[in-house]
Amino acid sequence: MTTVATSAPTVLVIDDEMGILDAIRILLKNEGFIPYTALGGKKGLEQIAALKPELIITDVRMPDVTGLDILQSVRAHDPEAVVILMTAQASLQSAIGAVNNGAFYYIQKPFKNEELVTIVRRAAEHRSLKRENKTLKAEAKRRDRSGRPVGSSKSWPFLSINCGALPESLLESELFGHVKGSFTGASRDKDGLFSAAGEGTFFLDEIGETTPATQVKLLRVLQQREVIPVGATEAKPVNARVIAATNRDLEDEIKRGNFRSDLFYRLNVISIVLPPLRNRPGDIALLSEAFLRRPAESRGETPRLLSPEATEAMQRYSWPGNVRELENALERAVILAKGDTIQLSALPERIVEPKSDPLVSDAVQTNPTLDTIERAYIMWVLENEGGNKPRTAEVLGIDPSTLYRKLSRYGLPT
Repeated sequence: MTTVATSAPTVLVIDDEMGILDAIRILLKNEGFIPYTALGGKKGLEQIAALKPELIITDVRMPDVTGLDILQSVRAHDPEAVVILMTAQASLQSAIGAVNNGAFYYIQKPFKNEELVTIVRRAAEHRSLKRENKTLKAEAKRRDRSGRPVGSSKSWPFLSINCGALPESLLESELFGHVKGSFTGASRDKDGLFSAAGEGTFFLDEIGETTPATQVKLLRVLQQREVIPVGATEAKPVNARVIAATNRDLEDEIKRGNFRSDLFYRLNVISIVLPPLRNRPGDIALLSEAFLRRPAESRGETPRLLSPEATEAMQRYSWPGNVRELENALERAVILAKGDTIQLSALPERIVEPKSDPLVSDAVQTNPTLDTIERAYIMWVLENEGGNKPRTAEVLGIDPSTLYRKLSRYGLPT
């Protein structure tokens, strides 16, 4: 739906409070997005028609035109539109109803800035993936003699879901489906993604974020090859291939009681471990070239190049957000760069001048995370044992292989 010639997503924010509009506009601009605002639903519809934004964030309760009216109007003209609803009076039923009607997400006010930015990034990625999928399908039709796989049978659908992006009850409906009347807002029967994937592939992203209750139901699906939709009494057979991904150490999560061991072993048939970007700095230049080339070629432009200084800075940076952070940083750099080469000044400050991150600090942290405590404790034991890793693993009560994985995860020498 976008007509803006830039790699950064355009976002239209609609609300009837100017203070909220200004706050979100500044937040999104600082994160590399291109934000526009509209005061009220009526103005929002006018801006949608004029700007054709890629993402829309709208309040639900507005006096002239409601957010649900905007959602319905946008979806009628563009079924692929990405709309995020926000409201101060959210309920589970209204959230499920909104998502069933085509909203990407339903966020409750007041929200944390990081929460909104994360949702908008996921929405932008979702939009990008749908657009790329559409492009690939078109290319497949034009180039059916190129040797690429071409087909429209049930064995080729590819569906995916981010397990960490939805609350448990809504995730269950999306995974397994529901029947009409099973909850408020369920106006029709709906197939879940396991069924919709047919004999194709279903990708469960961030499987480590699922709750124990959801894990039990996933295990049943994988063992019995059938699902029971929400509100139904009879099971439906499913036959999709399943791929799961996570950024967590699931063996660690099992020990902590956060992940079921039987589900882990059911999923862990073929395991592919992707090392973090900080452990493969030599790939940064190659990945950057690909990220800069693809959007440029789609617009018929010459791709930007990274200056040697910019490349060196990016190779020094630790990339806690891995490849997604790299792609986002390059999108921002393309907007700010002057000329054909991306200089150091176009990169985010955190990359140009990274802050030191001491492994153990004398400063007292407020509510430190488990990862922070674990990392500090591992380093303390390692230092006390003179860097002897087998002895450190013995003191910690873990296998040496687990210690090496943790050191790699934290970007520490292995």
